[in-house]
Amino acid sequence: MPDPAAPSSRPRLAAGVRLTFDTRRGIWLLLCPERIIELDGPANEILSRCDGRRSVDEIVDDLVARFVAERAVIEEDVRSMLAELAAKRLVQM
Repeated sequence: MPDPAAPSSRPRLAAGVRLTFDTRRGIWLLLCPERIIELDGPANEILSRCDGRRSVDEIVDDLVARFVAERAVIEEDVRSMLAELAAKRLVQM
């Protein structure tokens, strides 16, 4: 089976899914049909870059430039999160 979060994939939020900031609670939310997911850690940084134009590799490069962490660690975080969300049909690759 092909890797859904392959380096050349260009992820985007699925139809009906939105990323928003709840100013009252001070947290990022992923608004999905029939559910709301509270985001923590780097999730909003990853998802805000999922615009269908940038590849997974480009998203990783951007995060490596922004945060102090090894590329391999960031790449694993990005790829595993995107694969999980793609399996739930919240992100399209």
